[in-house]
Amino acid sequence: MITLYDLAGAEDDRRFSPYCWRAKMALKHKGLEFETVPWRFTEKDAIAFSGSKTVPVIRDGSTVVADSWNIAVYLDQAYPSRPGLMDGAAMVALTDFFQQWTIRSPQLALFKVILLDIFERIHEKDKAYFRESREKRFGMRLEEWAGDPKQALAAFRGALEPVRPVLVQNRFVSGHGPGYADYVLLGMFQWARCVSPTRLLEPDDPVYAWRERVLDLFDGYARAAKGYPVWA
Repeated sequence: MITLYDLAGAEDDRRFSPYCWRAKMALKHKGLEFETVPWRFTEKDAIAFSGSKTVPVIRDGSTVVADSWNIAVYLDQAYPSRPGLMDGAAMVALTDFFQQWTIRSPQLALFKVILLDIFERIHEKDKAYFRESREKRFGMRLEEWAGDPKQALAAFRGALEPVRPVLVQNRFVSGHGPGYADYVLLGMFQWARCVSPTRLLEPDDPVYAWRERVLDLFDGYARAAKGYPVWA
């Protein structure tokens, strides 16, 4: 069985990392059995064997893979007879572009929306590290960087505009069926839903309908995660 080290909040079952959600959905897509191990920001020693300081990390027999993108590529290469996450070199390149856009545009905008909620719901032993490391990155206090909640939410919704026409014409970002690009986007939404009660989407948004479809995959695996109501 594959073991996945998975970022947890104050409670062991509050799993909120967008990158770990990408990996979990990829494993579900491939139909592979796996177990998760709760991990926190300050538990660097627990994953030192991987050469990484962040999760996700998977151990598959004697193989260790860190980073959500590397994990997705590995799973397609190691298990080619199972459903593909990204079929063909062209799809790999396009999906890589999509994940880079997601990280730099809507996910970054969403970080402002949920930053203080994340801080409230991480383990006490992680709070000093989280505050110090993020404030060093931002050059200001968390509360200053988060800014006005209404403006942050409007900026996030605006950042999603490029994906809306795709989801009007297709059931999934990857086309007629789900693929890794869908799990990249869902990971971002799960990041928010597991820590924040903020309502991100309105029901008439095509992204809302898409999210419902992806939450229903694999017997509602993502929908069952500990967090706030699905409409959030």
